[in-house]
Amino acid sequence: MKKNEIVEVEITDLSYEAMGVGHVDGETVFVNNALPGEIVKAKILKTKKAFAFAKIEEIIKESPDRVKVPLRQYLQTGLASLAHLKYDKQLEFKHQQVAELLKKVHLDQIKVNATLPSPLQDSYRNKAQVPVREVNGKLEIGFFRRHSHDLVPLEDFFTNDKEIDRVLLAVRDILRENHVPAYDEVKHQGEVRYLEVRRGIATGEIMVILVCLHKEFPRLAKVVDQIKEIAGVKSIFLNHNPRKTNVILGTSDYLLWGKRYIDDKIGDLTFEISPQSFFQINSSQTPRLYDLAIKQAGLKDSDLIVDAYSGIGTIGLSAAKYVKEVRGVEVVKAAVKDAKNNARINQIHNAKYYAGKAEDLMPKWAEKGLKTDVIFVDPPRKGLSPDFIEAAVKTGPEKIVYISCNPATLVRDMQLFMEKGYTTDEVSPVDMFPQTPHVECVTVLKRTN
Repeated sequence: MKKNEIVEVEITDLSYEAMGVGHVDGETVFVNNALPGEIVKAKILKTKKAFAFAKIEEIIKESPDRVKVPLRQYLQTGLASLAHLKYDKQLEFKHQQVAELLKKVHLDQIKVNATLPSPLQDSYRNKAQVPVREVNGKLEIGFFRRHSHDLVPLEDFFTNDKEIDRVLLAVRDILRENHVPAYDEVKHQGEVRYLEVRRGIATGEIMVILVCLHKEFPRLAKVVDQIKEIAGVKSIFLNHNPRKTNVILGTSDYLLWGKRYIDDKIGDLTFEISPQSFFQINSSQTPRLYDLAIKQAGLKDSDLIVDAYSGIGTIGLSAAKYVKEVRGVEVVKAAVKDAKNNARINQIHNAKYYAGKAEDLMPKWAEKGLKTDVIFVDPPRKGLSPDFIEAAVKTGPEKIVYISCNPATLVRDMQLFMEKGYTTDEVSPVDMFPQTPHVECVTVLKRTN
């Protein structure tokens, strides 16, 4: 296969990135937006030693599972890279992802439950972070084309809460009106790099964050005066990110107007959310995710649980009414402060929060005779460190409740726990991110010796 060559290929599978997989002359071809069962004419875009990437030129035979997508930009950008697949088939794909990973490491005796569907399949996101760039001489917001940094301008982001889209467009227009320059990542100049908008779905409160190259810029005061007039906006921040980096947020947030927090709810609990708080994206599905994890944990009123990676306290505070004590551990000091405040707001008195690494604090508690019954973990995509797993096992919990946003690192970590005397018999996929290939999972590892 050569670049720009047109090939006919039968699609037999989907990759974990939701690309159609086929074979030509014994070589694998990944075809953007193609579905299993389809026969397509595809144009080769890039070749590697044993595989190639391609795009559809023509669908010769179409899958019955294909859905008409409102905007092709959703698929071009990866914003909603499964939007062309029927929702029930999306759930099957996510189930299969987890099952295949377990099978690869000879753990196919572990049952993979049916993927828990999301109550909302679009307009579910309570937070948006969108790049701001100049396109054809005009400040635009949108999403990067897949595997590139070319901005595709958008006005409808499909997976965002509709109120968030409304605010994004209003802020975009204010920046245009005030001739605020968009960030140029090649020259490392300009002002606004990203817009972040967060919305408390239960309260309607909206936070706007301007992610900027500098701490201030001409007409910033005018921009703030106009943004605060947008209906629902309760809080405006400037996040300062001066580095030449792909990381979206810098470390410093400056309150420009309004409240330091917005409020939202999970179940009957209220949480104050600051600019850099981790809060699950899908508000309609989050209570179902936490309820599932708590139910599978089989908590007792005598239990002491450790909520590692506790963030602003969402999981630990949700579990607190079922147990004797919750100890939350978090390395981000601001998040620990927020968690303590959220415990106070909800009048929860059996939850304590500590700043530090769980792998440092848990062994110290164990040395002092504290018995941990259950550890909850909800780590970032990279999963758990070997040091954490070692420390967790040394404290001797009966159960490890693992909530994962990356099934590949979940399966890796499950193997490490199994080597140390823990086992599980089921994994439950949960669809937190409809229209995308991402899947959340819950599993409970139980001590066997």
